[in-house]
Amino acid sequence: MNFRTGSLADLLTPGCRVALADGIGMPRGILPELAAAARSVGGVRLVVGWCPQADDGLDPTAYADVRTIMGGWGLRRHVESGAVHAPPLRLSAAPALLGGPWRPDVVVVTAVPRPDGSLGLGTEVAWLPAAISSGATIAAVINANRPHCEVGPALPSDRVVVVGESDEPPIDLIVVDPSEPHRVMAERAAALIPEGARLQVGPGALGTAVLDAVRRPVAIDSGLLPDAVVDLAARGLLRGEPVTTYLAGGPRLLEWADGRPLLHPLGHTHDGTRLSTGAPLIAVNTAIEIDDQGQVNVEGFPTSAVGGVGGHADYAVAATRSVGGLSIVALLTQHQGRPTLMDRLSVPVSTPGHDVDVLVTENGSADLRGLDRAERSRAIRALWGH
Repeated sequence: MNFRTGSLADLLTPGCRVALADGIGMPRGILPELAAAARSVGGVRLVVGWCPQADDGLDPTAYADVRTIMGGWGLRRHVESGAVHAPPLRLSAAPALLGGPWRPDVVVVTAVPRPDGSLGLGTEVAWLPAAISSGATIAAVINANRPHCEVGPALPSDRVVVVGESDEPPIDLIVVDPSEPHRVMAERAAALIPEGARLQVGPGALGTAVLDAVRRPVAIDSGLLPDAVVDLAARGLLRGEPVTTYLAGGPRLLEWADGRPLLHPLGHTHDGTRLSTGAPLIAVNTAIEIDDQGQVNVEGFPTSAVGGVGGHADYAVAATRSVGGLSIVALLTQHQGRPTLMDRLSVPVSTPGHDVDVLVTENGSADLRGLDRAERSRAIRALWGH
């Protein structure tokens, strides 16, 4: 299949909006060219998503406006400086935003050749189908060094413009090993997961510890798919193929994922009706801070951007509605010597307290279901020894 070729400079026009594919498969090599083209044209607006690590090629000063679907991680410095705007946004809302106020003119993606000669996506799907379906031109950097694990149609060939080729590997997402307190919390959370449940975990040490602690067969239904799922499968405890939208690991995960139908768009993975029906959904997430009503902060502090709302609220509310499911939030009682239980959160609420069923710390757990506000307060404060 032949595709039109061109340059990014040919595709950009003054005032246009560009959406840049995110995740570990972000086309990093073309970032300097994109910035140079944007500077030359002028007035270009940029939309980015989850950036796992900082990259000097992503230069916000080259654009008239930069906004992100998911703050924190590699964008922290730019969000804190005000160079990148990070609206409070559930991931499930991203497709509507990209079909409306953030509708892109150009979508820059890493494109993976398929056996039939068409092009697909590699290590993430996420919000890209929504951006593409808006009618945008697809600026494709072809890279055969990516797994085939996307569920969905090929990129529409009539709108693909090949702007480069690359063999760079995806970002190797390195996660800090779980500490002993993480392991303790994970064992408590895993004890609440029934056989045959669907399990969602967040990235990082806690998610790894929870998957390591699972002792009964489960299905994985999670926005991010970490390395530890490979070990879960090796132990014979993975039911079916995971449902996910981002690969969030290193070479071992990518090798395991190749050829498996794993990656779905956000309209499927984060759909509340789908998530809350069927087998029980157990969502296990963490927090930066929590108050005595169970209200969660996952975004950061007034002067420090740690993360974004992301899928935390989507999975939490779906799990509370799932018959037999649970929305679990697990966090250490202190972080860097600072208590994580606050009388008032440092920033606005990311996930409401009524979307948290069970709170887990290294000191124990509290089942908050059916408790009134005074009872919730007493149960939560007891975990911090208050």
